[in-house]
Amino acid sequence: MKTLSIALRNLLRNRRRSLTTLIAMGVGAVAILIFGGYSRDITYSLQTGYVLRGGHLQVQRKDYFLYGTGNPAAYGIAGYQRVIDVIKRDPVLAPMMTVVTPTISLGGIAGNFAAGVSRTVIGSGVVVEDRNRMRQWNDYNLRIRIGASPLTGTSDEAVVVGTGVARVLELCEPLAVPNCARKAKTEAPAGPGAPPDIAALSALEARPVAPKDEARIELLAANVHGAPNVASLRAVKAERQGFKELDDMFIGMHLAQAQRLLYGSEKPQATAVVVQLAHTSQIPAAKARLAELLATSLKGEPLEVQDFEALNPFYGQAIGMFAAIFGFMAVLIGAIVLFTVGNTMSMAVVERTTEIGTLRNGPAPRRHSPPVRMRRAAARPDRRGQRNPGRAGDRLADQSRRPDLDAARAGRPGAANSACMGRNQADAGYRHRADDRGGDFRVVARTSCRPDAHRRCAAPCLREPK
Repeated sequence: MKTLSIALRNLLRNRRRSLTTLIAMGVGAVAILIFGGYSRDITYSLQTGYVLRGGHLQVQRKDYFLYGTGNPAAYGIAGYQRVIDVIKRDPVLAPMMTVVTPTISLGGIAGNFAAGVSRTVIGSGVVVEDRNRMRQWNDYNLRIRIGASPLTGTSDEAVVVGTGVARVLELCEPLAVPNCARKAKTEAPAGPGAPPDIAALSALEARPVAPKDEARIELLAANVHGAPNVASLRAVKAERQGFKELDDMFIGMHLAQAQRLLYGSEKPQATAVVVQLAHTSQIPAAKARLAELLATSLKGEPLEVQDFEALNPFYGQAIGMFAAIFGFMAVLIGAIVLFTVGNTMSMAVVERTTEIGTLRNGPAPRRHSPPVRMRRAAARPDRRGQRNPGRAGDRLADQSRRPDLDAARAGRPGAANSACMGRNQADAGYRHRADDRGGDFRVVARTSCRPDAHRRCAAPCLREPK
């Protein structure tokens, strides 16, 4: 308690400097905490977005992650319903899971032939009811409110497109896309008209024009045999996907429609089985259990398990970037605070060293000053070029040249009185050894002298016991 009291008094001695140090420490700590919270919020937001879209884990056919995007039909899971049933009935995985659903990814070309435009797209076939349940996942209680899928309650021909797809295919007006830039129309160069019979034949083969308030597109995809397959679809809404690259290529559709495009009349398949867990922390346990199932119950299927971090490399890159920035800021702010505190402590030590030395050389009792040794300070010469007499070796050297101390060693009490006297008149009595080689003790006179006179005694001085 005494040490803490001295430390508190030392802080209050120079309040302005102590307050500056405390403010620096507080600002540094608050800055680190704020940026750490911001980094953590970004991490949770990215993770929630990926889990809502693709779940925590996906069971895919072997090597689909490496080569399947080029030919998804060749890497389909024929018995995907059996895989789903095995996962749902497993007693270890059942408490962890919230949704298990199949999905299909495909590539193709979408066109709005009424406007004469087209572009490449990436399609995703989903089970709408399962996707709505996946959208309710919010493990970190973020302020994210995602409604039901626009495909809810629609027919199989309905699709959802990204806002970039709607902009390129000139569907902004029928889909009521806000802030959608329109392309300036260019007039086609005039040329000779077609013969009347060819024009009539073209009119007979032309499809009926869709109403102005309806957005229709044609999607061309290659089936499992490589033959083109075309479907006429109705776009019901344009949704922003978060990334421009995905927003410019995304088309979401019903799973049945995607299976017809890829497999036609053959047995439908799925390119992946999506598993969404209750908590992200359950990924290692669930992944290990799925690996066991693939090696036992599903041994006949060439399947593998991928987590959302492997499926979305940008997530790991973003987390690594924020971790590096946070580490750099923590080191920088920590160094600033460390130097500030070190400077304050150094100033306090320098000031206290001088004060403690003054107390130890003054008339105050020795117990009132801390037991600090100042050997280096005592060894420094003073202004007159003499060494500080507070050092023990220097004291003995000075005392050996004094005639009164020689008399004290010879045993003359009178000389001892002038050589070694009490610090002040209140000191009761001291006994002085008259001879260094041993002898009787004699009481020194109680006269007053300089405060440091008793310290210059050549021989040991002992206080008389009461």
